[in-house]
Amino acid sequence: MNKAGIKKLIRNGEGISIEFKECRNKLNKSVFKSICAFLNRNGGDLILGVNDSGKITGIAPEAVEQVKKELVTALNNPQKLNPPCYLMPEEVVLEGKRIIRLFVPESSQVHRCNGKIYDRNEDGDFDITSNTNLVTALYMRKQTTYSENRIYPYVSIKDLRSDLVSKARTLAANQRPGHPWAGMSDMDLLKSAQFFQRDYQSGKEGFTLAAVLLLGDDQVILSVLPHHRTDALLRRENIDRYDDRDDIRTNLIESYDRLMAFVAKHLPDKFFLEKDHRISLRDHIFREVAANMLIHREFLNPYPAKFIIETHRLFAENSNKPHGHGLIDPANFSPFPKNPVIARFFKEIGRADELGSGVRNLFKYCRHYSGGKIPELIEEDIFKCIVPLTPEATPEATPEVTPEATMQDAVQVTMQDERVKQISEFCQIPRSSKEIQSHIKIKDNEYFRKYILRLLLDENILKPTIPGKPTSPNQKYYATKEKK
Repeated sequence: MNKAGIKKLIRNGEGISIEFKECRNKLNKSVFKSICAFLNRNGGDLILGVNDSGKITGIAPEAVEQVKKELVTALNNPQKLNPPCYLMPEEVVLEGKRIIRLFVPESSQVHRCNGKIYDRNEDGDFDITSNTNLVTALYMRKQTTYSENRIYPYVSIKDLRSDLVSKARTLAANQRPGHPWAGMSDMDLLKSAQFFQRDYQSGKEGFTLAAVLLLGDDQVILSVLPHHRTDALLRRENIDRYDDRDDIRTNLIESYDRLMAFVAKHLPDKFFLEKDHRISLRDHIFREVAANMLIHREFLNPYPAKFIIETHRLFAENSNKPHGHGLIDPANFSPFPKNPVIARFFKEIGRADELGSGVRNLFKYCRHYSGGKIPELIEEDIFKCIVPLTPEATPEATPEVTPEATMQDAVQVTMQDERVKQISEFCQIPRSSKEIQSHIKIKDNEYFRKYILRLLLDENILKPTIPGKPTSPNQKYYATKEKK
């Protein structure tokens, strides 16, 4: 969230979805009660460095890093918050003072802070641990609202793909150096991601539907949900049937990759500069569309998800538990997580943005991609996303794009395999990122890091020599024996 948005939150004052804590020199211990209450209720914003009246008091500059460290450490500690929750503190300077904003999404779990269950109302946080009726109602609301929590006690860790768990661990570490998953065993990672739960009504415990859908073997997924699929279609010439199709019946991680590959195959990627760096409009737009239909789907509904590229539009739809009805206005809407566990996992591995910001980015970049037109998001029992396309669009460079960038991207597809081979041969001995970048003659540091180095690491073509410290100045990369 930008500074203007945070200022607006502060002006609105405390309420059921916003809480201020002063925290001048150290972390206020009541912070965790508020986080627990937000997780159990509707989510909200916690702002540290602001007093109860909304005055910005700030956090002492020398204390900021320690406050952030204590916050992250405690949130990952099941003795403090159970189940743990991974949140990213956002440091902001307002009126010359440092504050920390922490967005807490609604959770599909019931959380405890120091062994106690907290809920929230307009008056703040309150302990409901001893109130049997309120605790039972909270558990029932979570279980009935979020089908991703459905427990399958006969699914074992052997039914989940260890290669996908390893991939998720690597992707999370690439997103955030020092990510807690980097040092966890597979089972600890799965528990920390809230994939292993207990149903307090039936007493059953085991892996959840979210675990199966994200990391399960294909046979296990189709055994649990025989109707699970995403249908990607191209309809330009043969509008009665299709010109190309990918019938996707696999885990959500690889479903996302296949949808993005389908987009790359059939839609152009216009050149666009943002803050002097070339970004992919196509990826920024359609990663949000693809992630949205995978993350926020009502999976128990057999309605098949569709992802259709037509001449004048891309049309996506999926089953949905609506939270309101009608067109979504990005300037005036409250994001509501349909599957918070799956959404959080996608965010941790870099496949989705923070809840709400992805929608705003979709509208922002679509204007540049579609000649000023904006997308339509329609919240109903079947969620629909319509992105306008310009059939005459071709990947032409904007005037600001350098000749070098134009040449690089014009040959990107045809040269991809040759570039991979070139880098792999060069990295038979460990090389630094600067050495690799110089070797392939790319001058744009940001472009190289985001669109070349990160992809090579994600695909396991390159490996770091210091995997535990991705940003180490001594970091180098070496080629694996074969592309996986």
